Amino acid sequence: MTLILDAAPLVASADSREPQLEALLRIRDEEEGPLVLPAPVAAEVDYLLGVRFGEAARRAFLSDLAAQRYEVACLEPGDYRAVADLDTRYADLGLGLADCAVIILAERYGTRRLLSFDERHFRAVAPLQGGSFTLLPADA
Repeated sequence: MTLILDAAPLVASADSREPQLEALLRIRDEEEGPLVLPAPVAAEVDYLLGVRFGEAARRAFLSDLAAQRYEVACLEPGDYRAVADLDTRYADLGLGLADCAVIILAERYGTRRLLSFDERHFRAVAPLQGGSFTLLPADA
């Protein structure tokens, strides 16, 4: 089953002191379906790894991208209307482009499963296909 990835768990995976590191690595390595990384999230991860852990961590992430560890998914031109609509609908949350991309791509890939620490946003926002999101590792 497809898993959509958010930035914080990927950045946390580079931190040997991360309390959930073992769970994050297990999810990443044992997940049977595609690991879908929204392109706006990939840009966030690249930036945050460089700022927090330096160039070696950033380059390791780029190597993972080059090795196709993740399926990087781009928004399509028509998706930006949905981004704007979501951002307006949930204006009090301040979702932004990356979180909106996660929501839109979850619908595109027919999944409600997210690798995310962002319970504030993804517990409050309903998936476009209805129901609620399953947040890993919290809901594991």
